[in-house]
Amino acid sequence: MNLIDIVDQAFANEQVASYPQFKAGDTITVTFKIKEGDKYRLQKFKGVVIQIKGSTPATRTFTIRKVSNGVGVERIIPFQSPSIDSIELNKVGKVRRARIFYLRNLSGKKARIKEKKFAVKEVSAE
Repeated sequence: MNLIDIVDQAFANEQVASYPQFKAGDTITVTFKIKEGDKYRLQKFKGVVIQIKGSTPATRTFTIRKVSNGVGVERIIPFQSPSIDSIELNKVGKVRRARIFYLRNLSGKKARIKEKKFAVKEVSAE
């Protein structure tokens, strides 16, 4: 392993640390850098996380699913991917499983995931 590989690996770990914490059932938007010729453009992929797989940071991946024009589209993305520009957490879902593959067989309103409610404490100004 040469010095360039070590620096790339350290930079990738910093990039992964900047991602928000998410789990299965959450809705996220992943922005990818796509190279076309000599130009780059950004493309967003918004969907539900159906699984997170892998234990070591180098092999860790997550799968996102969305329905586009009535067709289910799944994308498996490594956490260490250099093509990821940013990840944004849109909704925190309330599910009871780590891998929600049952979502593949559901459609319409049955495919919705309940959103987690957060209690907000009110502070009196006395």
